[in-house]
Amino acid sequence: MPTLLIVHHTPSPHCQALFEAVVSGATTPEIEGVRVVRRAALAATASDVLAADGYLLGTPANLGYISGALKHFFDQIYYPCLDETRGRPFGYYVHGGNDVTGAVRAVEAITTGLGWRRAAEPVTVTGAPAKADTEACWELGATVAAGLTDGA
Repeated sequence: MPTLLIVHHTPSPHCQALFEAVVSGATTPEIEGVRVVRRAALAATASDVLAADGYLLGTPANLGYISGALKHFFDQIYYPCLDETRGRPFGYYVHGGNDVTGAVRAVEAITTGLGWRRAAEPVTVTGAPAKADTEACWELGATVAAGLTDGA
């Protein structure tokens, strides 16, 4: 059974709403045969990454960059997972108060270095998430999870 690893940093109610929407989409009953594992960014390990077939990442934009927690995650898994996870699919969402550009750039640069393949367009949200934002996160979770069922 393929495994989807969701690595997130959810320090605020806005990030929590997006995270819950991603999880809901990834675990929708219409998608069968995918194991979904959730890990806080500070708790996720290289073993978690190596055991997964695809990834969903969630972070706030902090001071023009990804959260320190997600950066720490990447620092811990980068070299142990570099060769073994190349080509695996991933998606991500970013929440910011007013600008997410630097955080998006960081996720793109790091995942490009890892050789991961973006399986869905990222979801970027500024300010309070609207219904369309949580729906986009639901769709992100469902798209990445469904892609694991058909070998995408």
